[in-house]
Amino acid sequence: MKRLSKKEEDIMELFWQNGAMTVGELRELLPDPKPHVNTISTQVRLLESNGFLGHSKEGMGYRYHAVISRDEYSNSSIGRIVSRCFENSYIDAVSALVKNDKISVDELEELIKRIKEEEG
Repeated sequence: MKRLSKKEEDIMELFWQNGAMTVGELRELLPDPKPHVNTISTQVRLLESNGFLGHSKEGMGYRYHAVISRDEYSNSSIGRIVSRCFENSYIDAVSALVKNDKISVDELEELIKRIKEEEG
């Protein structure tokens, strides 16, 4: 899965939060100063061509919708980072988080406890 730019991620976040919408509806949700409708339309078409959005015909235009969920994108991103930076070792990735004080050993133990409860 392709990595999204910051602008693309912001647009996808709006689709994930609000569901299907037209380019005009999307434009209304964007902060000021709002980009020109043609700029937004181009960004939406690129997201569609990259497999993140789909569309259905609505009147004279299209209603776009997310094809990839936020979780699917997040999991793909995490997978890329672990692959590139930790040679596909999730243990090394978690170990780095603990060593760099991003997660404590106590929090890690709590996480393990939760996972075991969900499995059991």
